[in-house]
Amino acid sequence: MAGGAERVISFLTNNLNSESFDCKLIVIGNDKDVAYDIKKSKVKFLNEERVSRSIPKIVQTLRTEKPNIIISTVTHLNIAIGVASVFYRKGIYIARQAAITKVSFNVSSSSKKSWRPDLVGKILKKMDYIICQSEDMATDCIREFGVKEEKIQIIRNPITDNFKINRKSGLERNQINFITVGRLAKIKGHLRLIKILSKVKIPFIYTIVGDGPLKNQIFDEAKKLNIDSKIKHIPYTNKVAEQLSQNDYFLQGSLSEGFPNALLESCAVGTPVIAFDVPGGTKEIVENDINGFLVNTEDEFINHLNNLPDFDPKIVSDSVYKKFDKKIILNNYEEFFKEIVKRKEVAEKY
Repeated sequence: MAGGAERVISFLTNNLNSESFDCKLIVIGNDKDVAYDIKKSKVKFLNEERVSRSIPKIVQTLRTEKPNIIISTVTHLNIAIGVASVFYRKGIYIARQAAITKVSFNVSSSSKKSWRPDLVGKILKKMDYIICQSEDMATDCIREFGVKEEKIQIIRNPITDNFKINRKSGLERNQINFITVGRLAKIKGHLRLIKILSKVKIPFIYTIVGDGPLKNQIFDEAKKLNIDSKIKHIPYTNKVAEQLSQNDYFLQGSLSEGFPNALLESCAVGTPVIAFDVPGGTKEIVENDINGFLVNTEDEFINHLNNLPDFDPKIVSDSVYKKFDKKIILNNYEEFFKEIVKRKEVAEKY
């Protein structure tokens, strides 16, 4: 299941004002690797399986297209674009961060810890600008990698689709339906959610949407704690909004989040959330008693689960649309792009 970074880049390519921007999307793989609708976009497929092998083709594409702005996202692509920038120097290079790297590296395999932070730091400092999705992410870039504050622009993720409220208020007390959407990886915190749910007194069904390397460990733990019969697993779906609408609460156990798209989308359809207050954008979305709860401990999480209030779906939805509607975020990107091009033009005159 493709993540939020791919969704946001696809959204920008499809929706930036065509009178002001001529966009082209470069895909490292082939057309089978595209998870989101890009039919309206100009697309070039490099047909490479590995990002590292695509660098010569990236350089050639940049030299041919001569773009004013080059924007990349997620760590391995940012590294590739950083290398490519040595061979094509005319554009403005922007790296879009997708995670709190300090936490990400701490939960990565030990073989990667020795080199990745150092390399990522060098690449980020080399870029002209860094787009961060949250205040915490910006702080992470400054403190962990020494990126200058003036290079950082904070732009949150948009609600990219027209999510509609498709649920009624009123919890069915004979069974509460919980859902989590995300990759089954350590940083997403599924294991602590399983532990928490094993201590919940109310009857429930817990739907996990997603796949990943921690799948067997998660479901083995659920079986060990005797709640495997209460868990429904959906490895992949292209109907996330529908799944979110069918549940009473979204649960987030993450150790860190860049800007949690699934949680944002849950609020957009009117489904409230319970989430840990961790580094990242979660705290910028969740408003206590308005669209859910932020908690600091497992005991707090359990207490909320055993005493669930009934939220008004419209209030939950309005709380995020007023801040993260796609028109608002799209305007943020367009104004930022225009401003940095103008800055460069002025600088080149003097």
